[in-house]
Amino acid sequence: MLNHYRVVIVGGGVVGASVAYHLAKFGWTDVAIVERDVLTAGSSWHAAGGFHALNADPNIAALQAYTIDLLTEVGAESGINIGMHMTGGISIASAPARWEWLQSAYRTFQSLGIEDVELIGPEEIRRRCPIISTEGIIGGMWSDREGHIDPSAVVHAYARAAKNRGAHILEHTKVESLNQRADGQWEVVTDKGVIIAEHVVNAGGLWAKQVGRMAGVDLPVTPMEHHYLVTEAIPELVAMQGEIPLIVDLEGFTYTRQEQKGLLLGIYERDFKHWHMEGAPWDFGIELIQEDLGRIEHELGLGFQRFPCLNEAGVKRWVNGAFTFSPDGNPLVGPVRGLRNYWVACGVMAGFLQGGGVGKSLAEWMISGAPQADIFGMDIARYGDFASNREYIRQTTGQFYSRRFVMSYPNEQLPAGRVLKTPGAYADMTAAGCQWGSGWGLEQPLYFAPAGFREEPSLKRSNAFDLVGAEARAAREGVALLDITAFSRYEVSGPGAEAWLARTFACKLPKPGRAGLAPMLSEDGKLKGDLSLLNWGNGTWWIMGSYYLRQWHMRWFEGTLPAGVTLRDISDSVGGFAVTGPRSREVLQKLSHQDLSSRALPFMGLAQVDLGLLRTRVARMSVTGELGFEINVGALEHASLRKMLLEAGAAFGIREIGFNAVLSLRLEKSFGIWSREFTQGYTPGETGLSRFIDWTREGFVGRTAALAERDAPSSRTVVTLEVDATDADATGYEPVWQDGRLVGFVTSGGYGHTIGKSLAMAMVDRSVAAPGTSLSLHIVGQEVTARVIPPSPYDPEGSALRA
Repeated sequence: MLNHYRVVIVGGGVVGASVAYHLAKFGWTDVAIVERDVLTAGSSWHAAGGFHALNADPNIAALQAYTIDLLTEVGAESGINIGMHMTGGISIASAPARWEWLQSAYRTFQSLGIEDVELIGPEEIRRRCPIISTEGIIGGMWSDREGHIDPSAVVHAYARAAKNRGAHILEHTKVESLNQRADGQWEVVTDKGVIIAEHVVNAGGLWAKQVGRMAGVDLPVTPMEHHYLVTEAIPELVAMQGEIPLIVDLEGFTYTRQEQKGLLLGIYERDFKHWHMEGAPWDFGIELIQEDLGRIEHELGLGFQRFPCLNEAGVKRWVNGAFTFSPDGNPLVGPVRGLRNYWVACGVMAGFLQGGGVGKSLAEWMISGAPQADIFGMDIARYGDFASNREYIRQTTGQFYSRRFVMSYPNEQLPAGRVLKTPGAYADMTAAGCQWGSGWGLEQPLYFAPAGFREEPSLKRSNAFDLVGAEARAAREGVALLDITAFSRYEVSGPGAEAWLARTFACKLPKPGRAGLAPMLSEDGKLKGDLSLLNWGNGTWWIMGSYYLRQWHMRWFEGTLPAGVTLRDISDSVGGFAVTGPRSREVLQKLSHQDLSSRALPFMGLAQVDLGLLRTRVARMSVTGELGFEINVGALEHASLRKMLLEAGAAFGIREIGFNAVLSLRLEKSFGIWSREFTQGYTPGETGLSRFIDWTREGFVGRTAALAERDAPSSRTVVTLEVDATDADATGYEPVWQDGRLVGFVTSGGYGHTIGKSLAMAMVDRSVAAPGTSLSLHIVGQEVTARVIPPSPYDPEGSALRA
């Protein structure tokens, strides 16, 4: 053991070993894995070892594909036989809705360029897996690159390959505390002595909670129990040539693979059970938990029905082991806000499937400042402090585990971890019929419905379709009221504020009393935000964006914040409403003595306005493409503002709306949003945000890369499509075709209620981006025709916004 390393990785499971391997591969060889027991102790040694292609997040699915390709490479490099069995795999559906979902998922994989998948019927499923009962099966999705590996061998392969490249492996060395020194380096206190490290990586697995708390970080992660069984030899398998494929029975809550000449049957039971929620005991190692057969009885029965040969097979061993889970089941990866050079790589429930992608992304992040892929779905910054509450973790991780194979829908709202944070007018809005969604712990209005209404989960247009349409028309034809508490707000002030903003944002800075759209770039010219910048005058600025990106953006802002600048996240102390529609000015003018005409308060203008008893900050902006005003007040004034606006608007037919209507309205204007048209994987030139860049200015982050793209445009761009849909609209990641050739994918879609057309926005090859180009998509598995149309099918000149 040396007394200094560039990187110390705490934890010797598959994730820690993968991080070490990738750091060494990319050039950082001064790396040590510190493991309190032996490599694999914890979860890695008892993992079922299966790998498969499915993931609801396409970016994570792509990283899983990377891991699958990497496994063979690492095995060869290390000289260790990892027991790779590339058997192929089948996800089977025995419910009509699930079959639709699989057909949709199949097309999503095509969008990602994953071509080794196909849809097959029951007879073909039985041919490829002769021991399965196909009773009730409608079909399945086959993937070539699925199978299983030897878990322990894979960990040792990563570790040996890392060691061969210069990394150190320190087993039987327990980390007891972490202390950050004044120079930013870390004292890693172990039972063998103190190590100084520039960087610390928490890959603690079952102990990630404790390793986080050593640095003052309470991570939203917890261990849960998970069962599988392995049978004795089964005669049908003994007689069979080759191996059966990996089988995921989505309605049966089970997965199955061959283990020598027996079967391994794993279960995601709905009756979940947490295990040592604060982290595993320090003396827990290569051990298991007593099996609990009564709790898994139902799912076990379904598995035995699907594979009748199990009824005659002896059970060789039961495995009930602990794995760590985050609230949404995805890993926690990246730098922790406010802690210099403290990184996490934990909560990786599917370690052998995702470990390669996690290791690669974190190594790139540490060395180059950003991962190559957009991994926001794994980023620790997708959570705030609210997610570390024990009850929140208990509810959300349990919900994820019990729904691991349960059908999910894009319009479904789940109950765990709710109701947590609410806007001031929450009770009044609920009484008025508001149907709520949740984002980053905050309840956000989706639409309003009559008493007793319940939206049915669906892959197609739901029974809320007409309600949303009526709200959209109210915003276009009269006046509508939208709660905008779910906008983030950051206040910037101080003598260095303007200079910092000029470096941080690529736009022309707005003058006092004005607002502007503000793209934010990374050094490589990729997007870091599509924000709004508001200059209130007197040296006070606001940055406004998406509520769920608060931790992510604050981490980015604080990373470059100099002396002389004060930055405050005021999102939870300020709320508000947007009043939008052709009669919105009349409503506000009724409440104020101030002149709110277009001359006094023009488009993108700002003003402090007295409305009734309230002193408000008003921005003449609109996310709907109509004349609109965003009214900001203190959180305690939110309910009063709503009541006052509804009373003033009654004579004009004011109607409350939710964000489902806003989705429709913004598609009619070709307005992109973050995580859809705009992500950290895209550039301003690809997304159209380049038109907001001030090319005359020097010194903003990403300028050199953005200029290079401007002069040599990317081969792809975002377009608007009119889609010939019937009962279902595009939602995202549907493939876009031209004469059978994949030319792009949908970024978002929906129905344009006020123009009567199904719309989508899509990232496509520039060769097919001209208006009038005929294309096709697959929506819920069905092919439909589409065509490129000019942007902003509603009011392309923007006259309504500027009215």
